[in-house]
Amino acid sequence: MRSGRGDPERLAAGAALLADFAVEPVTLPGVDVLQAATEIADAGVEDLLPPGLHPTGPPLATWVIWRCPESPWGPFSLWQVRLSCRSGVRPRGFVLASGADSSAAAMALARGWGFPPGPTSAIRLDRHYDEVRARVQIGGVEALDVVLRRPEPLAPGDFQPIAGVHLARTPRGLRLVQLDPELAIERIERGALELERVDAARCAKPGVVPTWPITACWLRADLTLPRLRFASRPELPAFAGTERLE
Repeated sequence: MRSGRGDPERLAAGAALLADFAVEPVTLPGVDVLQAATEIADAGVEDLLPPGLHPTGPPLATWVIWRCPESPWGPFSLWQVRLSCRSGVRPRGFVLASGADSSAAAMALARGWGFPPGPTSAIRLDRHYDEVRARVQIGGVEALDVVLRRPEPLAPGDFQPIAGVHLARTPRGLRLVQLDPELAIERIERGALELERVDAARCAKPGVVPTWPITACWLRADLTLPRLRFASRPELPAFAGTERLE
């Protein structure tokens, strides 16, 4: 099995500082979520992952956008990009980068759940009967413009979420922190994905080169950020480096 070969300390540049592991769950009601998945070039993918994670074939990148009308930190929107991988045999999404349009929300998500605290972004997520479009500006420059075309409804049970892993600095040292949000889905739709603009240097990492759009889905759900249950050492395979936090 292929393994990541990126230096964990290098990958952790700009990583979140996790205050502790005792954060209480938070439920965000009525969240709109857009996920846009695309194949990416295989060359150099191992360098984007620490040795404790394994790249998939073909490698995929998924941009995830949340629009949260209510939260303990006020309304906010968030974008993140995740690289497909495995932790042991389990599928995961390694979060390469993220950003929010609220500094209060970005700080809370970083300190509580290890989201990388990227620069403040301007984020729009617009849903119409024939498309759902997400746009992200970073530093006043458009970095991401993705569109779900011709949405078709799905049954909520047809959606299989994949847990994310964040590389964060924690009281135990540098760790991969697993986050598996709980979704009470009200409605979900899937459609064709069009990539109007992807500036990987701003909204991903150098080396993330989209090659083929796969699919996009939009959903509305009550989204719960749970207590963290697992972390793992980034330099070790999951079976040797996983730690239970409860």
